[in-house]
Amino acid sequence: MGIILPVTLTAAAAAAIINIWLSLRVGQMRQATKTVHGDDAGGPLTRRMRAQLNFVENTPFVLVLIAAIELSGRGNPWLAWVAGLYMLGRVAHGFGMDAETGTKPRMIGVLITMLALLGLAAVAVLIAMGVM
Repeated sequence: MGIILPVTLTAAAAAAIINIWLSLRVGQMRQATKTVHGDDAGGPLTRRMRAQLNFVENTPFVLVLIAAIELSGRGNPWLAWVAGLYMLGRVAHGFGMDAETGTKPRMIGVLITMLALLGLAAVAVLIAMGVM
């Protein structure tokens, strides 16, 4: 018996690891700023918290779309590449959020996220319409 939804399983595992990494970065900044509860009013802790929350806001949609496309049987081999690129973009965004001003890693992460969401949504609609 083959593995069911290997791309989705791999992407979900990568997402869990990235979320742990982002969470640890928040914890490190909490210790550095001695902020037990809440945030630091727009400082480095807030930026790291937003990086993690932004990840949590977008990743479920990406994972659902990846799973639906994979279940339809129309995701080989490009779907794994999109999933991997999305995860790399989210790591870049996490690093980019450390700066007080906009950075290339943050911009790249945002662009990859938006393109992945838009592209996966478009493919899902085309599959649902029977075009793909």
